[in-house]
Amino acid sequence: MAGANSLFKNGAYLQSSTTLFIFFASWGIWWSFFSTWLDKSLGLSGGEIGTVYSVNSLTTIAVMFFYGMVQDRLGLKRHLVILSSAVMASLAPFVIFVYQPLLQNAFGWGVLLGAIYLPFGYTAAVGLLEAFSERMSRTYGFEYGQARGWGSLGYGVAALGTGFIFTINPQINFFLGSAFGIACLLIQIFWKTDHVPLAPGHTAHPHTPSLREMAAVLKLKSLWVVIGFVIFSWTFYNLYDNQMFPNFYRGLFANEDIGLHTYGILNSVQVFAEAGCMMLVPILMRKVGVRSILLMGVSVMCLRILGSAVFHDPVIISIVKMFHAIEVPLFILGIFRYLTLHFNAALSATLYLVGFEVSAQVGNTVFAIPFGYIRDSIGYQPTFFVIAAVVACAGVWAFFALKKDDEDVQGDPFIRDSQRTMTAAV
Repeated sequence: MAGANSLFKNGAYLQSSTTLFIFFASWGIWWSFFSTWLDKSLGLSGGEIGTVYSVNSLTTIAVMFFYGMVQDRLGLKRHLVILSSAVMASLAPFVIFVYQPLLQNAFGWGVLLGAIYLPFGYTAAVGLLEAFSERMSRTYGFEYGQARGWGSLGYGVAALGTGFIFTINPQINFFLGSAFGIACLLIQIFWKTDHVPLAPGHTAHPHTPSLREMAAVLKLKSLWVVIGFVIFSWTFYNLYDNQMFPNFYRGLFANEDIGLHTYGILNSVQVFAEAGCMMLVPILMRKVGVRSILLMGVSVMCLRILGSAVFHDPVIISIVKMFHAIEVPLFILGIFRYLTLHFNAALSATLYLVGFEVSAQVGNTVFAIPFGYIRDSIGYQPTFFVIAAVVACAGVWAFFALKKDDEDVQGDPFIRDSQRTMTAAV
C-alpha cells in the first residue's frame, strides 16, 4: 500500500498515465472498428482494405523514423507529443469532410491523404508516446508497465460503448476521438513535471545521442535479429487481429448488429484485463526474465490465432480473444525491456520505433495486400492457419536467436528478484 501511495505522489507517473489513458481512449473509440467501417460503411473489398492498411503502414514507417530520431534528440521535451495531440484533435473534421468522401469517390487520393494523416496522430504516435513514457519512467523512477496499463484501461473504457455508438452513427466515434485528442493536447501544454525529483543516477540533462549514433543502430546484427522476429510474429498477429478478426467475428452472428455490439463489449472486457496484465507482467518478468517473457508472448499469440482457425462457436472464439489480454503485455513490455537491456538506453525511442514499431509496419506494408486477397480467395479460417504457422516458426527461431538476459548487456542491466535476494543475503 505504501508503494502505491508513493507512486500516486509521483507527478511524472500521473502525467504519463493520464496521457496514455487519453491517447488510447482517443484511438480505441474508432480504431477497433476501423476495418468494419471500411467494409460495412464504405463498402470496400478485402483487397481495397488491405491496400489502405498497407499504404498506411508504409507512411507510418517514415513518420516513425522521424519521431524516433527527433525525440531522442529532444529527450523529454514535448514538441512532438504536442504535434501528435493536435493531429488527434482534428480527427473528426478530417475523416468526415476529407477521408470518407475521397475513399468513396477518389480511392487513391483517399488512401494517400489518410496515410499522411493517420501516422502523425495515431499509428506512429503510439510508438512515440510509449517511448516517451518509458523514458519518463527511467528518469523519474516508476515502472513503465504500470503507466502503460492505464493506456490499456483507456482503450477499454472507450471500447465499452464503441459498438453501440457505431451502429447509431460512426461519425459520433470520430467526434469523440477528437474530444479526447483535445484533452490530450491540453495535458501536454499545461501539465508540467519539472518539479518532480529525478530517479537515482539520472540527470536533468542526459547525454543526447548524435545522428551518427542513431544511424549506427541499423548496422547492428543483433537489432536485425529483433526486427526479423517482430516482422514474422507481431506483424502477422496484427494482420490477423486488426485487418481480419473484427469482420470474421461479426460474421459468426446471424444479425451483424448483434455481432458489432458483442464485439464492442468483448473488446472492452479484453482491454480491461490487458490493463491488469500490464501491471502484473513487470512482476512476472522479475521472476522469469526478459527473454522468457518474450517467448511466452509469442506462444500465447500463436495459440490465439490457431484457436480462431479451429473453432466456429462464438462463445469459444470470444474466450480465445481474451488471450490478447495476456499476449500484448508480455510482448510489448518484453520487447521494450529487451531493447533497453541489450542496446544503448539513450537511444530508447529510436530503438523501440525502429526495432519494434517500424519493423511491424514494414511487415504490414509487404503482407497486408496479399493476405487481403488470400482471405478473399480461401476465407478467414484457412488464412488463420497460414498466419499461425508463420508465427509458430518465428517463435521457434526466436528461442535460438534471442540473447539471454546476462548476455551482451549494453544498456540497463536486468536483475531478477532471486538475484536481488541473493545479493542482499551476501
